[in-house]
Amino acid sequence: MSSWPIGVFASIDAGLGVAWPVIRELGLPTIQLHAPHADNRTPEAAQMFKSQLDEYGIQCTAVFGGFEGESYADIPTVVKTVGLVPQATRQARLKEMLEISDFARLLGVDCVALHIGFVPHDPSDADYEDIVEVTQHLCDHCRANEQFLHLETGQETADGLLTFIDSVERDNLKINFDPANMILYGSGDPIEALRKVGSHVRSVHCKDGVWSDQPGVTFGREVPLGEGDVGMETYLKTLREIGYAGPLTIEREIPEDPARQKAEIGDAIKLLTKIRSDVLK
Repeated sequence: MSSWPIGVFASIDAGLGVAWPVIRELGLPTIQLHAPHADNRTPEAAQMFKSQLDEYGIQCTAVFGGFEGESYADIPTVVKTVGLVPQATRQARLKEMLEISDFARLLGVDCVALHIGFVPHDPSDADYEDIVEVTQHLCDHCRANEQFLHLETGQETADGLLTFIDSVERDNLKINFDPANMILYGSGDPIEALRKVGSHVRSVHCKDGVWSDQPGVTFGREVPLGEGDVGMETYLKTLREIGYAGPLTIEREIPEDPARQKAEIGDAIKLLTKIRSDVLK
């Protein structure tokens, strides 16, 4: 596969990605998949979906976990509900991620990913070590399935993410870099962050956003690719600097308006195709 194939974040029955008919219409060579609901993670369902991907020549490059009860309504709600960090749901969600890893293996996908949640900033926090251990357990399960585990950027600063990766001590723990999330959560300049964590980046999202007037307190706003504060040309140039050659996966999270979602993803494909051509000259 050539450098920087363009892809899209997709869903079968769960999550905010584009639906299967749109995937086919877009004709892109790669997708990342939001893991389907448990009753669609059977060997039979995996075989059927894999056959569809093969028929249309599409490679699934990552399967993302998401959980019942997560809410991205505002930053305090994300802290309480998202990922493996909330204590009350941690073990049940770990179990679900192990199942998602097994489903990804049935699809022949070597990467499982998730938002782990707001990891405590202080490694001496009473809960930090347990989050590290849960992540180690998940990494070890992924390794047995010949997979990497990717943590999506957003909630952590670049330095906080590097500290956590060092604490977990698993070489199959990598990063799915989403530049817009750094802006939306107010966790740092995305280009500066990308340079810091670049050696760990194994997949990326192409998404754009504008800063909140209270970064880190209230959410910034997601906008169509090229209309926000990321700076897509600088982003791709920096990806080239760090040696990244994998897919450029477009994520546009407006499933409530599928016509607009499809149109804006179409515009994003044109924009990325042009910038990719200019940057790779």
